[in-house]
Amino acid sequence: MKPYRHEVKYYECDRMGITHHSNYIRFMEEARVDWMDQMGYGFERMEAEGVVSPVVSIECNYQHPTTFKDLIDIEVRIVAMTTLKIKFSYTMTCNGRIVCRAESTHCFMENGKPVALADRFPELYKAITAPEPA
Repeated sequence: MKPYRHEVKYYECDRMGITHHSNYIRFMEEARVDWMDQMGYGFERMEAEGVVSPVVSIECNYQHPTTFKDLIDIEVRIVAMTTLKIKFSYTMTCNGRIVCRAESTHCFMENGKPVALADRFPELYKAITAPEPA
């Protein structure tokens, strides 16, 4: 999959001119939505079919600051998946330098209850677990 690119906006920076740490979580979500679109099974389709995927946990390791107008490339990968949960890793780079490494874990739910994706939504499970094209 192609990395997602985010240009840091002025309002995403704090008083010191540095991208506020909370925005990296938003960048992760933007990249994850783009990743799903690239795999051909976007959030709109998933949610229209009744599946939601709330965040269970997030971990961010900030390594280098970014500032207004910086371009952050975000690589998304699956690092673990069960029928009930999925864990993504995010590597964010700017000008060839790693600025943040992060992970997010999500569960799958239908009507407010955990759902076994492989059993209930096999087409979505297959799309997520398909090998990436070379």
